[in-house]
Amino acid sequence: MASSRKSSFDLTERVADALSPLLPAGSPILLGLSGGVDSVVLLHVLQKLSLRYSWRLSALHVHHGISPQADTWAAFCVDLCALYNVSLQVEHVNIEQLRSLGIEAAARKLRHAALARQPVDFIALAHHLDDQAETLLLQLLRGAGVRGASAMPAIKHRANDPTLLRPFLDVPRSVLLEYAQQHALQWVEDESNADDTYPRNFLRHRILPLLEQRFPAYRKTLLRSSQHFAEATELLDELAQQDAELAIADNRLDIRQLRVFGVIRGKNLLRYFLAAQGAPIPDSTRLEEMLRQLCNARQDAQVCIDWQGWQMRRYRDYAYTMPTLPPPDDFIVMWHGEAEVLLPSPHGELHFKYVVGQGVSLAKLHLGIAKIRSRHGGECIRINAARPQQVLKNLLQEHEMLPWQRDLLPLLFCDGDLVCVPGIAIANTYLAQPDEAGVVVVWRAALNKV
Repeated sequence: MASSRKSSFDLTERVADALSPLLPAGSPILLGLSGGVDSVVLLHVLQKLSLRYSWRLSALHVHHGISPQADTWAAFCVDLCALYNVSLQVEHVNIEQLRSLGIEAAARKLRHAALARQPVDFIALAHHLDDQAETLLLQLLRGAGVRGASAMPAIKHRANDPTLLRPFLDVPRSVLLEYAQQHALQWVEDESNADDTYPRNFLRHRILPLLEQRFPAYRKTLLRSSQHFAEATELLDELAQQDAELAIADNRLDIRQLRVFGVIRGKNLLRYFLAAQGAPIPDSTRLEEMLRQLCNARQDAQVCIDWQGWQMRRYRDYAYTMPTLPPPDDFIVMWHGEAEVLLPSPHGELHFKYVVGQGVSLAKLHLGIAKIRSRHGGECIRINAARPQQVLKNLLQEHEMLPWQRDLLPLLFCDGDLVCVPGIAIANTYLAQPDEAGVVVVWRAALNKV
């Protein structure tokens, strides 16, 4: 029976056919190696193929420290890679910082982050056909939309990140087990895989065996469904890209256009906008509430929606998203002529460019004590000698500075005089005259998108 299966389904050649057209000779491939049977089989297959195609194979084992056996698994991976003459890196991660996500989700997030940090072109993962089916069912039970229910791609190209390779995605786990037994491979067993309090294990041990009795081909059937979801996702992305040309510019979303699109199309565009800014996508309830507040709030309302360490803010007719801003601090920093001054978080930094006939008069600054200070409120500045002083709050509104930027804006004083509001105004009595040495003050916010 074993020889018959091997002649009709050669796992090594299946992987070779999938990967060899994509990977030139000398390509660096990093394998995510847990020590379980799936990744051990992939290591065995890729090690053989790397000799054939001159690929540079290495492996990464992520040590989560969750199981009492974690050190044993890491040692097993070290020994196994030494046997195959494959370079291995063991990276320790601390799951405590993400435990609120749940152990499985936290471990997965840390594992993906560790893999993404590696300086390689390709990352190989041992996901298989059973994983596809389990993932689809889990996502549907969580109420996922078409994107969440989409199939994991066998090849995923990512901008500025390594390409993900999953050459086993159309292979049932039973085939991997048979391969491991045929080649007398050794692997480790994670004791948590038997704990059916975890949702995935509950499906694997309780539900899917029953499903297989009635629907033997359920794996391939669910794969087809997830591929249909993936196609629908592509269409939604294409629609969002078309809508974005009308509604998104300069990292901001036009609320007026968002209203025109309506709820369903608006939510699709909102997801696209958040993804483009690198923000996490909220669940459907939070997304609908976000859309409602953006579209229905009064023109002068200060909309700020928080989720997962990010904020969505609205100012006038535009929406902006950014990592959650920490509260501004009161500070005073003396300036002694430095070209750059790093300010307390989250106020960013000031850059001073020495010029002639522009900016703030250096001679005037040297007559007093120059200092950089946070806003306290009530500041005034005289820009024009023929006009009264202007209240800084009104001046910032006239320049349409975003409200959250105003709170972070550093100010340059000389003794008690407000000399310069970076990027906005310079006091008329401190303007550098023609042929006079001056300094141009430039503020760089701590967050590019604030």
